[in-house]
Parts: sequence; C-alpha cells; structure tokens
Amino acid sequence: MAAAADRWGAAPDMCLLVFAWQSHPRYALILAGNRDEFHQRPAAPADWWQAEPAVLAGKDLAAGGTWLGVSRGGRSAVVTNYREAPTAEPAQHSRGELVPGFLRSTASPQDWSATVEGQRFGGFNLLLFDAGGGRYLSNRGQRNTLIEPGVHGLSNHRLDTPWPKLVAARDRFARAVEADPVDVAHLFEILSDRRQASEATLPDTGVPEEWERLLSAAFIVHPAYGTRASTVLTIENDGHVYFEERRFDASGQAAGSSRFEFEIHGKA
Repeated sequence: MAAAADRWGAAPDMCLLVFAWQSHPRYALILAGNRDEFHQRPAAPADWWQAEPAVLAGKDLAAGGTWLGVSRGGRSAVVTNYREAPTAEPAQHSRGELVPGFLRSTASPQDWSATVEGQRFGGFNLLLFDAGGGRYLSNRGQRNTLIEPGVHGLSNHRLDTPWPKLVAARDRFARAVEADPVDVAHLFEILSDRRQASEATLPDTGVPEEWERLLSAAFIVHPAYGTRASTVLTIENDGHVYFEERRFDASGQAAGSSRFEFEIHGKA
C-alpha cells in the first residue's frame, strides 16, 4: 500500500472540508476540515508566519505553501488537490502557493481568482473568502463561481460532489451549526470519524480499490498517508476569529494542538 501511495502524488492538500457560509446569525464563516497528507512530508504547525505576520497558517516545508490560512484582515482560503491519475510532467508551481497568494492580496475573491493561471498548477480546488464574498475556483472543468450562502462540502473533486464521506460529514455539520454559539468540540468530533464507506457505496475516483476504501473515511489512518491535522475556523460577524488546529501522528494519535483568537483589523 505504501508503494501505491507514491504513485498518487501529494502537494499540500486538505481532503475533507465542510463549511457554512453567510448562513448563521452569529458567524460569517464556520469551517471544519481535515488535512490528509503523506506522513513523511514535513510541515510546520499553524502559527503566525514570521516573514508575513499577517498570515496565520500551517506551512508545508517541502514547497513553502499552505493548505488553509486566515489573515489579520479576515481573509481566508483553503486548497485541496483534485484526485486524478498522476502525470509524467510535474506542475510548474505548488498548489500550496495559492492560499498565501490570496491572503497577501487586497483584491476581492472574484478579481484575484481571475488572475490565477490554472495551467501552472496540478489539479486543485480553491475556496476564497473575504468580507465581500466567497469564491470557488478549480482548474479542472475551469470553474470560477460565487459561493452561495449555505452549508457546503469539498473533498478532492468539485464543490459538493456527493462522495459518501462528504455527504455524511456535511449532514452532521449542518445540524451542528444550528447551535448558537457553535460547539467547536462537536465539530472536531465530526472530523474524527474513522468509519469507512460500505463496499456498495465506495466511489470510483481512479485510485486502487484498497486506497478507495481507506480514503473513504473522514479521518484516515495509515502508516504512509493519513489525516495529519484537523482545523476549525470561525469568523463572527463582529470580527472575532477563532482558529484551532489539532495534529496527529501516523497512528492517528494526538501529536499537538494550536489555538488562536483575534479581532479582524478595522472591526475591533
């Protein structure tokens, strides 16, 4: 299985994400996601970036980018890879560059997304949020669309593709975010679900069947590849931001956590 893993490439990617956008009386954004990655790929825990103190994110130490981040100004972004067979030609740029690129910018999600040269990257899905709106961008199918208010899910296919683990997590998440305030511990519980899909409901996403089964769980445990971190991000309408990352080792055991709270500049 580890040998098979090497075939299926691994830029920094978050492989399960559920979020509520502009659909709660208290929160502009409620987001919960698992980052799945090869355990041998080095990464730094979430923190304010030393060279760019306005960016809060984990860091992929192999390519220098990140999979999820938020800025002091309240901008946030997430990237996942698009699952497909590997190609002989490596991409010119890491997908992990997209998140900090948006966080550094002052352009709206719509304007910034229009500048992305999708052909320079491997297959990706990108979510962009700021006070003015949300945007979904993918270079597979050339999607660049407004994110409608509501509860959504994203894995390694297009937004709201009904893979079993996404549907199960999104349904549980939709019930959880009816609370006011939202129970962060409950959101982490949703992300921790290690149950695999039944044989009859396994999707066919192009990976070997043994990996299809492994990847069907919300929280993946395998010595070579698995859930490295779970993150919950909430941005309240009054500007209060909560960001918590919980990290895990190759056996799925807790390996550290980081929590941050701050007020968006201009709203404090």
